[in-house]
Amino acid sequence: MQNISLFDARPFFEKALIYGIQNGLLDQARLQQIRSDAPKGMVQIARYFGTEHLRPELEKAKERILNLISLHLFSAAAGDLHQAAIILRDNSLLSRSKAGSDLLKALVGMPQNTHFSMADGRGFQDEQMHVLERWTLRPQPGLLSEYQAEFAKRAEVAYTIDAALWFAQQRGLDADTLYEEGPDAEAVVRTGLLMGMTRRTDLPDWVTFEKMITALRKKWLTTPGQQPKLATPAGLPTEFHKVVDAARASILADWPKIMDTRITVQKLFKNTPAFIARYFWLEDSLAEVDDYERTVSATWAKVSGGHEDEGSLITLFLCVAAGSAPKTLLSESAATSLIKKIRKTGMNIPLAVAYIQSHAPAHNQNDYLRMWDNFVEEAASTLQSDFNYTLNDALALLKRECNIGTP
Repeated sequence: MQNISLFDARPFFEKALIYGIQNGLLDQARLQQIRSDAPKGMVQIARYFGTEHLRPELEKAKERILNLISLHLFSAAAGDLHQAAIILRDNSLLSRSKAGSDLLKALVGMPQNTHFSMADGRGFQDEQMHVLERWTLRPQPGLLSEYQAEFAKRAEVAYTIDAALWFAQQRGLDADTLYEEGPDAEAVVRTGLLMGMTRRTDLPDWVTFEKMITALRKKWLTTPGQQPKLATPAGLPTEFHKVVDAARASILADWPKIMDTRITVQKLFKNTPAFIARYFWLEDSLAEVDDYERTVSATWAKVSGGHEDEGSLITLFLCVAAGSAPKTLLSESAATSLIKKIRKTGMNIPLAVAYIQSHAPAHNQNDYLRMWDNFVEEAASTLQSDFNYTLNDALALLKRECNIGTP
């Protein structure tokens, strides 16, 4: 024969009250005080949520006060009726109703999402009143279990956000910046753990993040297949260890792709759906522009050999237009060969224009393009002439306009 258990749907407050009476914890004086306080509490609650002058609102208030007191007693006594009866004995009914209301307000004010743009951490706000209303009218005993489940879920979210704030603080970034940037808290924690593998001390902008991943790839190329050591930061509060353990596991799952040099860092983190917003860097367009300009300047300095005089630059552009290796200085024989090549295959003027636009520093491009246009207008017909007697004229032109000498 199967055991049969009775389902007791009475409010927890009612159970605690009866237990207290039956076990001598609540005397007649205390019961009389409870009878006196209950109507006052109902009127206060009805007024708070609307009006105390309508019977339907008072009926709702009765249900609400039972729920609020039950929620507080159940939470404070951890479901123990004896302890709940003692709380009823030692505290006023109205204070227990308020304590239950405070529990629900705290719950409603807790973040539901780890995305910083959706988790402002303000606590309960007046615009959330409709949510509080729904919670206070949830039927028991479901209210108690639903509250516990929702609290556990939101507490995990709150711990994740707080862990991200802790990582940011350790890296010199204030909370306001995170709320403005709006990353996922998990992304901040993952990036913080990755940075623990480097000597960098502050949370990165994109340029720094890209360099960090590139450096990690170079380091791990020598130890393929080896997983990284993602150490728990010194001083990490105990309550954040679970968050960090989860972040560590997710990084290890990502690691093979992070180390895959067949895909660029930018394509992986900015253009791969599974990785978008998974890690965090500060949005700093000026830093990216500065880095781009520094890269362009370094490349241009290497290509031009540091020569910025007109003769060297025209030589460089002419070599490109002829389909030859870019040079800023040609010997006389090399110049003669270049003229013969131009007469045979032509001079690709747009190719030189594209080269300037792709390689020259942005602030110099217009000047270089004008320089090239003026040269082409004057020299193109002579350089591309098919008449043998004009070869000397073409060479003389290059000696005058370009950088011709002994390499």
